[in-house]
Amino acid sequence: MKIEALPRRRYTPHPTPIQKLERLSKHLGGVEIWIKRDDLTGLAGGGNKTRKLEFLVAEALAQGADTLITVGAVQSNHCRLTLAAAAHEGLKCRLVLEQRVKGSYRKEASGNNFLFDLLGVEAITVVDGGSDLNAAMQAEAEKLKALRRKGYIIPGGGSNALGAMGYVVCAREILQQSLEQGLAFDQFVVASGSAGTHAGLLVGFTAANAGVPLTGINVRRPRAEQEGNVHKLAVEAAAFAGLPAPSRESVVALDEWVGPGYSLPTDEMVEAVRMFAALEGVLLDPVYTGKAAAGLIGLARRKHFKQSSKILFVHTGGAPSLFAYQPVLQGT
Repeated sequence: MKIEALPRRRYTPHPTPIQKLERLSKHLGGVEIWIKRDDLTGLAGGGNKTRKLEFLVAEALAQGADTLITVGAVQSNHCRLTLAAAAHEGLKCRLVLEQRVKGSYRKEASGNNFLFDLLGVEAITVVDGGSDLNAAMQAEAEKLKALRRKGYIIPGGGSNALGAMGYVVCAREILQQSLEQGLAFDQFVVASGSAGTHAGLLVGFTAANAGVPLTGINVRRPRAEQEGNVHKLAVEAAAFAGLPAPSRESVVALDEWVGPGYSLPTDEMVEAVRMFAALEGVLLDPVYTGKAAAGLIGLARRKHFKQSSKILFVHTGGAPSLFAYQPVLQGT
C-alpha cells in the first residue's frame, strides 16, 4: 500500500530541524557533526515514537479502539508517548512494563515512570525480563473485551511494518531538507533498539537511492542478532509499502557501546550525555541516544569517518528519562 494512502494522525506540524553542532565538531576535530532533532517531535517530551504512533493510532481509531495497549522497559519513552497520544485522542492506555534489569521497576521513580502517572495511565502490569510480552498484552485486551471495550495492541517501540512507515517518511524528510539546505551527508548514525526507526530509515533511503551508509549503534543486543532483526523488519516494511527491500549488507548495528546491558550506564554514555549538554545545549537520554552518541564520538575518535565528512546524527529523543539517572550523570 502506498504510504500516502494510509490513515495518519499528525502530531508534529512541521519538519524537525537539521542543525550543525559547531562546538562538538570542533571538539572532535576532522568531521562535521549535524543533528536531526527528532527529540522535537510532538506529544509529551517528543521523540522518535511519535512518528510511528501517527500511523499506529490512526489504525486504532479506524478499528474503533477505545484503549491503547503497549509494552516497554520500566523507563520506556515509547510508553510515555503512547500514553500522550492516548490522552490527546481521548483514549485510555494500559502498559506492560518489562523489568529487563531485575528489580528495576519502582513505582515512585522519577523520569518517565513519574510521567506514566501524570499522563493518566489506566493500568500498569509489571513482568520479569524475558516474559512473553505479546501474551501479557493480549491478556490486557481480553480484560477489556470482558468489559465490552476494545483494545489496540501496539508492539514494543511501535516497531512493526506499519509503525516503521514513520521513519520511511522521516528518511524522505531528511533528504528533502538536505536538498534545500545544500547538504551532502556522507553518513547517517542512529540508535538501534526495537528496530523500527533503523529499519524505516533504511527502507526510505534505499527507495530514494540515497547512496549514504546508515550506521546503527546498538543499545541492547549482540550485533548479528540486532542486524538480523533490523533486516527482517526492513524487508517486511518495504513489502508493506511496495518499496525495494534493503540488502542484508546495508544493515549495520554496531554493539561496542552496549556496555554491560540494556539501560545499564557506561562511562562512554555519561561522557557523551555531558558533552552534548555542555557543548551544544542538547539533552540526550541515558538508554538510547546517550549510547548512540557514545558510538558516534568513538567512531570519530578512531578516524572511522573520512576527514571533513558530514555526519548526520538522528536524535531520537528520550530526555525525560535523564531524571531517573541523576546519581549517575551528576557532575562532581
